[in-house]
Amino acid sequence: MSGIVAVLNTDGAPIDDELLARMTTALAFRGPDGQCVRAMQHVGFGHAWLNTSGATDDPQPFTLDRRRWIVADARVDAREDLIEALAADTGDDVRADAPDAELILRAYRAWGVACVARLLGDFAFAIWDEPERRLFCARDQLGVKPLFYAPLARTLIVSNTLDCIRLHPGVSRDLNDAAIADFLLFGANQEPDTSTFQDIRRLPAAHSLTWSNAASAVRRYWALPVDEPIHFRRAGDYLDRFQELLRGAVRDRLRTSRVGVLMSGGLDSPTLAAVAASVLRERSSDCAVQAITSVYDRLVPDGERHYASMVAEHLRIPIRYDVRDDETSILDWDRVTIHTPEPVANPPGAAAAFAFFERTGADARVLLYGEGPDNALRYEWRAYLAHLLARRGAGSIARTLLRELVVHPRVPLWSSIRPVARAVAEGDRWRTEFPAWIDDGFAARCACRERWDAHQRPLQPVHPVRPVGYRGFDAIRWQPLFEDCDVSGAFGRCEIRHPFLDLRLLRYMLALPAMPWCRNKLIIRESMRAALPREVLRRRKAAVRVSPDFARVRASGLPRITPSPDLLKYVNPCKIPSAPAREVELRAALRPLGLNYWLRDLSTHTSGDAR
Repeated sequence: MSGIVAVLNTDGAPIDDELLARMTTALAFRGPDGQCVRAMQHVGFGHAWLNTSGATDDPQPFTLDRRRWIVADARVDAREDLIEALAADTGDDVRADAPDAELILRAYRAWGVACVARLLGDFAFAIWDEPERRLFCARDQLGVKPLFYAPLARTLIVSNTLDCIRLHPGVSRDLNDAAIADFLLFGANQEPDTSTFQDIRRLPAAHSLTWSNAASAVRRYWALPVDEPIHFRRAGDYLDRFQELLRGAVRDRLRTSRVGVLMSGGLDSPTLAAVAASVLRERSSDCAVQAITSVYDRLVPDGERHYASMVAEHLRIPIRYDVRDDETSILDWDRVTIHTPEPVANPPGAAAAFAFFERTGADARVLLYGEGPDNALRYEWRAYLAHLLARRGAGSIARTLLRELVVHPRVPLWSSIRPVARAVAEGDRWRTEFPAWIDDGFAARCACRERWDAHQRPLQPVHPVRPVGYRGFDAIRWQPLFEDCDVSGAFGRCEIRHPFLDLRLLRYMLALPAMPWCRNKLIIRESMRAALPREVLRRRKAAVRVSPDFARVRASGLPRITPSPDLLKYVNPCKIPSAPAREVELRAALRPLGLNYWLRDLSTHTSGDAR
């Protein structure tokens, strides 16, 4: 992990060295192991480094020829393939252990702005190309790494930290009311290219930003492909390929002898723990996998402790239980003193997350997180059967159903009735109305009701076979999660990585035949048959019926709000419910409280300290 900043004075004015140094110092919470700045006439780079691999140094800003410079927060995957391609196209003899920033810069030198099509991994970077007088920036395909920019009249500022950009005196404090409307309505900004500040924009996932010839341009360089379902002759081939891709994804994220796994008692994160332990033990006996399991023993006991301990014992790895019944919660609203770059619905919850990762960071600087399969392995049997009927005829459907009966000894339709009924009930549980507490004038100015109605309309399917799973990787849905992981990990001096979201593995999971491999995540259960306890493999996904915060609110009610003057522009505080009857109502009611907290903090906060 790194903190990065790039400043380009588009009018040719020299860089303010003192300002660049202050902006880089503000990134120290991301990179406590060293900070460095480099000013090149009217272009300046700053870098703050967190050592996650045991390397002795990560020299950034980096250059190969003093004509092109890079600053990056990056992990490049499939390094061997990239190095071979560079050697074939340029003749470069690149070290196998070359820093990631060096590989990206070599790729840029070889293929120009098209280099992003050759990169795999999580990355956000800026390159200054002096011969071309070009600043080129890019963000990874899924947007795991954040990147913000401020296109001012005479300056372009780029950073992976919003508060760092706000330190520049040319950036105003004006807010983006459309982003605030989305936050109040939906809990997150629905526009991938804006932020809560009028002058600061997000570079969307899978996009690049180029400045040259006195103009800037943003373009999309990648979209998740719509692949045909794969078909192998042998069932074992599906498992072999899945295991190969999963091991490769985990291996690429383990350049360290010590890793933590955010491990529940479910299936996905124990799978990562098992693969990580296997990969590291193949390398050396001097390695460690540490499981970290969050549990609630009183508020919402759910059996996670039992199943997680079973996995840890089976894998012979240590496990630490982080008991969170008494963590900072919405009942502690008045005692919380944290700063977040943009509003969050539950600042006490954010404070609890920061505290959790500060504790967790002592275990390892790399943490594996098991998000991904719930979306990628949705059991969409109807769409799959329709696809077979259209492409291969009734005979193919008959063979598929027979195979399904052999693997799953219950009729697919019958076994799906209960999940469908449950989905209908869940839909009712999470259905909500337009918030009555939004100020009428603000709602009219920002077309809040129109935004609300548009959000309720069903989306058109893009993928003919896996429409729900494919749509589940829309960048808007993942952006809040990735940014929470990014900032929380920075506070814990660790980096959170997502092996299941490796593009090679993700595309494979989305191309698997839904029948039988996606039903109950059969592909994972069969692949882990020899690696995980049978009781864990047979366990169905456990749904949390009541969140810890809702349990607390049912007992004590919501805290009273003392509205800041700025909040009254957006919200009518008198209409905020004091005792929400449903969890979905609690989630909505927390948003004006969170906005109020953030606006108060903003009025006194000097940017540059993400705490």
